[in-house]
Amino acid sequence: MELYEKMLGREEIFSGRVLHVHRDQVELPNGHTSTREIVDHPGGVGILALDEQENVLVVSQYRYAYGEVLREIPAGKLERGEDPYAAAMRELREETGATTDRLISLGEIYPSPGYCNEIIYLYLARNLSWGDTDPDDDEFLSLERVPFQTLLEEVLSGRITDAKTCVAVLKARLLNL
Repeated sequence: MELYEKMLGREEIFSGRVLHVHRDQVELPNGHTSTREIVDHPGGVGILALDEQENVLVVSQYRYAYGEVLREIPAGKLERGEDPYAAAMRELREETGATTDRLISLGEIYPSPGYCNEIIYLYLARNLSWGDTDPDDDEFLSLERVPFQTLLEEVLSGRITDAKTCVAVLKARLLNL
């Protein structure tokens, strides 16, 4: 059996500043039909930034959808059509004041493939230089440096629950970066 769903029709539901939602009618591999509600998202980036003492730059910010403050690696939304590498460099500088001469790709993740087409591109940053932060007008962050081992333990214990942070930390550890 070929694992493919053919789109038969689309209904636009919502078009916002960041997200677009549509409902698709699809033909399933067995010939039956079903409905798929999809959130179109332009994608994002996450940066695991390590300073010279192997501390990770971590930001804390209130995440309205969860109603709590989350500790995360610096991250941000892609502008439609924006190059992920360039976006990662921009977000690193805006959120932490750090810049680097090179990012190492840690791959990409699909955070919610059941209903959303968002792709998050992950990077590792080393050889950091320091300048001023420049967060977005609606972005309020607290920046701290956390030893990599401590952050790894927080990921493994479940204290850190943000998917992009968990994946970036675990990949960096397993790849011995």
